[in-house]
Amino acid sequence: MPAPTEIRLKRAEQVLEVAWPDGARFRLPAEYLRVESPSAEVQGHSPDQKVIVAGRRHVGIMRIEPVGNYAVRIVFDDLHDTGIFSWEYLRTLGQDQEARWATYLAELGARGLSRDPPKRS
Repeated sequence: MPAPTEIRLKRAEQVLEVAWPDGARFRLPAEYLRVESPSAEVQGHSPDQKVIVAGRRHVGIMRIEPVGNYAVRIVFDDLHDTGIFSWEYLRTLGQDQEARWATYLAELGARGLSRDPPKRS
């Protein structure tokens, strides 16, 4: 998988823009990246172990760190930082964004969970 030609964090929008050599371009919201993190904490060790991460509507990205010449680590402001986003996985997230997001929202609804963080009392 070729490396992206550009990775740009739009802090005000909390969006990661990723451009590819073939002209494809994706805008990946921080919340989407967080709930689809490739970390074992989120993905588990098999597809049936995937965790549905709720309450991340307002999560932000603190920084992006290169990992060799094949990936980036995204450090979120909820302190999640264990996912390594390979170029291939970033491309998949961009291409499948609509379907993955719809599945995520359906899973939240089925479990009675919300995108909003719990209210503090």
